[in-house]
Amino acid sequence: MSNGIIHSNGNGVPAKSSGPVIPVASRLKDGRALAEDVWSIYNVANLPADCINLGQGYMNFAPPAWVKKAADEALEDVSANHYSHPKGRMRLRKAIKNQYGPLLNRDLDVESEILVTSGANEGMYSVFTAFLNDGDEVIMFEPFFDQYLPSIVFNSGKCVYVPLHPPSESKEGATSNDWTIDLEEVRRAITPRTRMIIVNTPHNPVGKVFTREELEGIAALAKEFNFLVLSDEVYDCLVYDGKEHVRIATFPDMWERTISVYSAGKSFAATGWRVGWLIGPKTLIAPTLAACTRIVFCSNSPLQEAVAGGLEQVKTRHFFETQVKEYEERRDILCAAFDKLGMKYALPQGSYFVLLDISEVVWPDDYNFPKSLDGRGRDFKACWFIAMEVGVSSIPVSEFYCAEHCSIGERFARFAFCKDNETLKKASERLQNLGKYLRKTE
Repeated sequence: MSNGIIHSNGNGVPAKSSGPVIPVASRLKDGRALAEDVWSIYNVANLPADCINLGQGYMNFAPPAWVKKAADEALEDVSANHYSHPKGRMRLRKAIKNQYGPLLNRDLDVESEILVTSGANEGMYSVFTAFLNDGDEVIMFEPFFDQYLPSIVFNSGKCVYVPLHPPSESKEGATSNDWTIDLEEVRRAITPRTRMIIVNTPHNPVGKVFTREELEGIAALAKEFNFLVLSDEVYDCLVYDGKEHVRIATFPDMWERTISVYSAGKSFAATGWRVGWLIGPKTLIAPTLAACTRIVFCSNSPLQEAVAGGLEQVKTRHFFETQVKEYEERRDILCAAFDKLGMKYALPQGSYFVLLDISEVVWPDDYNFPKSLDGRGRDFKACWFIAMEVGVSSIPVSEFYCAEHCSIGERFARFAFCKDNETLKKASERLQNLGKYLRKTE
């Protein structure tokens, strides 16, 4: 007699059993949830034990001591260990108001214009739940943060892709700003079903900081065709070389149609805390709150208090200014290793990733790659080869493209520099061994 449990063979396909086979929802396949994803393939369990992980974007250093102290204090507070209001704890909403109100040129209403979420990802998921009807379209730029796709599909939406255009292979000294958007391509992607566009600046994985002119062009289209802008700004405090992070919600007539997304994990090196927040007009935040309340009800209470304590102190400690300098140093350590190899990359001006051009990396024809790479882009093999032979892991960028455009991403591997200097220096030394695997030019 069946016990009602559906067994899986590990690939998302129900294994043979004596009980009934219950088909899974098609949204899992359409949302790429059943396929073995890039994070599973390049998991530490599959790589050499001493491989240096520059693939995944988490830090190998702790949050600031004074933020951790705020977490300890919260754990000692009885009320902070219980359910919070679904909008978020009042102390945190007030801290967000004080920090972001001036940046957005608004006197934010803590009751109706700020929503604390269980990480930025859950916040965006709640936006999709609140605003997407069956078949509504969401435009997003490629390469894209891979969680966008399943979150849209799971909410009955349709993804529409517009690729960023990388600098030519011959360009020397390229920066992330040389990855460009074509506003006419964006216009052609708009249909009567277009419901929103996702703008991720600073961008993961390119490191591009969208210019004011680019954002003005996107804003003009949003107003002309009346769609929502989901502005993913989780790396807003990681902008380099004196670049300006421009907030599209500050443009004329854009506050009413923009939800801005932020993350304590990126701000305070606390990615596992899963505390994020959304800022926008009441007309957009209220429906999102309704969805969020039914998805998670409320977010982690003691860590909301800790994040509030962090935001309350960033100005007096000049924390974000200091952190930017530290990340610039980390970036430059890694990029110096690529310079020494003579390999091309676009210097990132935001976030904490570098896209390295790996098109010149070669390996033996009979190299033993795992079956999990069959049918994947050339970059998957390059990243695997580098991890195995050089001892530094990275992430293949074609994973962040639709099938039609994945050839653009096959030129690149994503390396994260959100690691301590010692780790980056050790990785840089290992990367020099990559020189013997580069295609020789005449």
